[in-house]
Amino acid sequence: MTRKNRIRAAIITATALVTAGTVTAGVSMAGAEAAPKKPSKKEIAALFDGWNKALQTGSSKKVADRYAKDAVLLPTVSNKIRTDRAGLVDYFDHFLKNKPVGTKTKTIINVLDANSAIDTGSYFFILTDPKTGEKKRVDARYTYEYEKRNGVWKIVNHHSSAMPEG
Repeated sequence: MTRKNRIRAAIITATALVTAGTVTAGVSMAGAEAAPKKPSKKEIAALFDGWNKALQTGSSKKVADRYAKDAVLLPTVSNKIRTDRAGLVDYFDHFLKNKPVGTKTKTIINVLDANSAIDTGSYFFILTDPKTGEKKRVDARYTYEYEKRNGVWKIVNHHSSAMPEG
């Protein structure tokens, strides 16, 4: 092999190695960037705080905004299953008349992946009778299923029921 051919072969080999290294690095870097980060349990727990603050506004529409368009609500103080925005707004129109303030007493959070999580446990509401001003505590258990849709966490399923032994 002539000197010229050896140099050419060395250049071709070096180019192939650099190209292979660049492709490999590009694949591994792209894979690392493509994997979205899972939210923390604290971040998921804060979603309830946002929902509870929406209750404090007294606006059923602001509360309903926290739910996905195809969400299902099995509410605490109604026998009707709510499956659309109109149903959610109707429920919260009635529920908000009692000026509910929720407090979690136990929470168990399961982060499923970067875009979904479940928060389940127990909470209570202090409700104020709009006519008498009398306050009443309602203990309940809950499940919130959240999904991140278009970059925003939404409630897709919400089940709340009064404690059977309370």
